[in-house]
Amino acid sequence: MCMSVAVGLLAARLGRAAEVAARRGVDLLVVTPGADLRYLLDSPSSSHERLTCLLLGADGHNAPPALVVPTLEAPGWADIPLEALGVEVITWNDEDDPYLLVSDLAGGPRRVAVADSMPAAHVLGLRDALPEAVQTLAGGVLAQLRMRKDASEVAELRSAGAAIDRVHARMAEFLRPGRTEAAVGADIAEAIVAEGHTSAAFVIVGSGPNGASPHHKLSDRVIAPGDLVVIDIGGPLASGYHSDCTRTYAVGAQPAASVRDAYEVLREAQEAAFRSITPGVTAEEVDAAARGIVDKGGFGARFLHRTGHGIGLDVHEDPYIVGGNPLRLEPGMTFSVEPGIYLEGDWGARIEDIVVVTDAGAERLNNRPRELVVL
Repeated sequence: MCMSVAVGLLAARLGRAAEVAARRGVDLLVVTPGADLRYLLDSPSSSHERLTCLLLGADGHNAPPALVVPTLEAPGWADIPLEALGVEVITWNDEDDPYLLVSDLAGGPRRVAVADSMPAAHVLGLRDALPEAVQTLAGGVLAQLRMRKDASEVAELRSAGAAIDRVHARMAEFLRPGRTEAAVGADIAEAIVAEGHTSAAFVIVGSGPNGASPHHKLSDRVIAPGDLVVIDIGGPLASGYHSDCTRTYAVGAQPAASVRDAYEVLREAQEAAFRSITPGVTAEEVDAAARGIVDKGGFGARFLHRTGHGIGLDVHEDPYIVGGNPLRLEPGMTFSVEPGIYLEGDWGARIEDIVVVTDAGAERLNNRPRELVVL
């Protein structure tokens, strides 16, 4: 186990998942490898054509917890404390039908919740094996647990934030006039690993007009003096918890006064959104705090996306900080605060921090300067 999550903590997560499933009228959770299974069992395994899944009955359902796994892959689960968690290991061979095996173990569920990222081949196989059961998504159950981080998870996200801050602190090594976005991106990807991540999950280097595309791909564009460059980077630690931080840099020269003024609107919007965060405030109210400043500054139509997304074992997960989301924030919820301004064909800018809701307000997990830095 990469994070060495305590058995007691994993047992509590399994118990809470069963409770939430029961409240939502779900008889059985079927969770294939991915972030949800890593959360429940601390397993970084990945999904493939052979079915591996955790069967977790809701409170009151008679199916005991079981891990269905191909025989040839069972040794890979030796480090997971399944026996201590009361999870029975059920193996199957290539000549067996794993879906019928699940059906035999399931105990006649009426409503089955499958992992949101389960491959379609497995979804359809389970549907055929359990034709009387209604299928739904498990995300509605597991998101209720995963978006409320415990202290160990917040500590991992704090470490991830510090690691990606160290990469931003080195940006003057990489970001210079005359270099291509692709070359800068390659150097940043190496630095992400060197500073403590297992890989670079994403590297956005949006220079000049390319910065106006929020999810710009690396290109061969040569960075010119005076360009604004959006650097949005992140990756997972060995524990699976992710970083994600964006800063915007001016390269080689101060930008025009009009650009600096617009950037100050953005900085004020990001600060206003952060300061609005406190337990009980809704996700849409945080979004409105950022959007109101951008609107007042005359750039409302240039703010093209939500203010933030949750982060943890996935880069994007609940809660989403967006208009229309009435979710009330609670301590332990972690998410990005990242307003942006994008002028198509000209320039773009974004400021992004990961924050965690605390009992008294919020804590930033990224701490690099938010002012426009000229390199």
